[in-house]
Amino acid sequence: MNGYFGNFDEPKESKSDLKPMDAEQLREHAHKMVDFIADYYKSIESFPVLSQVEFLDCGSRGACSHRNLYLESFNNCIVNVSPGYLNKLLPDSAPVHPESLQNVLAGKYVQTKILPGVTHWQSPEYFAYFPSNSSTAGFLGEMLSAGLNIVGFSWVTSPAATELEVIVLDWLAKMLKLPSDFLSQGQGGGVIQGTASEAVLVVLLAARDNFLRRFGKNSLPKLVAYASDQAHASMQKACQIAGIHPENCRVLRTESSNNYSLSPSILREAIAKDVEAGLIPCFLSATIVINGSLACYLQVGTTSSTAVDPLFELGKITKDNEMWHHVDAAYAGSACICPEYRHYIDGVEEADSFNMNAHKWFLTNFDCSVLWVKDRNALIQSLSTNPEYLKNKASQGNMVVDYKDWQIPLGRRFRSLKLWMVLRLYGVENLQSYIRNHIKLAKHFEELVGLDQRFEIVAPRTFALVCFRLRAPQNDEDCGNKLNKNLLEAVNATGKIFISHTVLSGKYILRFAVGAPLTEERHIETAWKVLQEEATALLGGTGA
Repeated sequence: MNGYFGNFDEPKESKSDLKPMDAEQLREHAHKMVDFIADYYKSIESFPVLSQVEFLDCGSRGACSHRNLYLESFNNCIVNVSPGYLNKLLPDSAPVHPESLQNVLAGKYVQTKILPGVTHWQSPEYFAYFPSNSSTAGFLGEMLSAGLNIVGFSWVTSPAATELEVIVLDWLAKMLKLPSDFLSQGQGGGVIQGTASEAVLVVLLAARDNFLRRFGKNSLPKLVAYASDQAHASMQKACQIAGIHPENCRVLRTESSNNYSLSPSILREAIAKDVEAGLIPCFLSATIVINGSLACYLQVGTTSSTAVDPLFELGKITKDNEMWHHVDAAYAGSACICPEYRHYIDGVEEADSFNMNAHKWFLTNFDCSVLWVKDRNALIQSLSTNPEYLKNKASQGNMVVDYKDWQIPLGRRFRSLKLWMVLRLYGVENLQSYIRNHIKLAKHFEELVGLDQRFEIVAPRTFALVCFRLRAPQNDEDCGNKLNKNLLEAVNATGKIFISHTVLSGKYILRFAVGAPLTEERHIETAWKVLQEEATALLGGTGA
């Protein structure tokens, strides 16, 4: 079969003799898989970026005009990728007899049925949400982790897995110039979680339990959590899981005048009102800050607009109220390895925990969310279990780190290998250059938007995210919102690029996030051309 993924012989209908594990079979099949993946990356620009779920069979201009090569690669087998499409294409039960790898990859399944339903997050024309980086080094680390396949929940189950994680996270903390309190040599340390959602949950649980130990288990209904209206929705989910009453989850408003960052005065006012209401008696000062009086959830680079909360001022408030102070830098934390951006986390000295996602913008394949805490015992007290079948001399003697006590699940993969590979194979200087290049590209896009009077920049660009929109006709915001929603849908329907949206101050905003490893200046300019063409079509031919 000839296609995007090299030349595969047509599979024979003979039985596979693949063993559960055989070194030579592994070598042979892994080579084929690497070739398949490498060919995918080589041809990734030929795919519609957003899976054309609603467009391939609807006759829309966007889908049918885009990249005939994409459709030809499936030997003229055009798949109608509508919701539930895969159920119609795959058997309703598992195969009784084995199939060949070639048949699965390039024959009946992956190339012709799976890939049409994939949104290509690694495409250089992917500008939606936030990036989710992959890299050669990250891939190699992931491959090595999968090959060793250890389950490193405690030190004794694989000492190297625990110790490498401790070392690598200390390296990264030093790159970020985090306070020494977050390093493993003291009372703190780092741990790799799956996502920032898991990170905020575990520190919220630690904060909650610390509060309950101090004020009694019946204090739970009084706990209040605070976050800005720009914070990630994971904070609200964490509160639900932790038993924090929904009405005690304070989502504090932000304003465009403050660039959508959380105002210290608004936080202070909210705390004072809650104290007056008896939720957090001021004389008890029992608020644990992560997301409320129980925790204050602060963000460096918010999800909608990458607004930066004033950490130092907010930290003083949380310290005065004895709250747990969590800093979420899931996206923007990567940029802070560059000296010119490090000041955005000034004030982290006042924080109790700090989180960044290496899998967003740090060339580390998903998942790898790094959490540092100043007091690891707070996590351990909240999350530790010690059944007889897990007891061992090293753990019982408190001589080692057991990461099972720093997270929700028991089992954990050897994720530090891929972060270690990224740091070793790229080095700090190359990683800094990588971040700077994306910020430069985003600035270039921002400049292009500024040259077209039909568009406006809605929020200041801090890192590599540009928030913009078509101006509302005659200042009619309802019309403007509909116009921008239609523009988003039209642009994404082309398959040429993929962008996402948010709402700021009641305005429907388009988000353009630069961060894919393969993105170059030509992709930025092509994306802008697509946006201009679709805007012209919507506006009835009115050009820039």
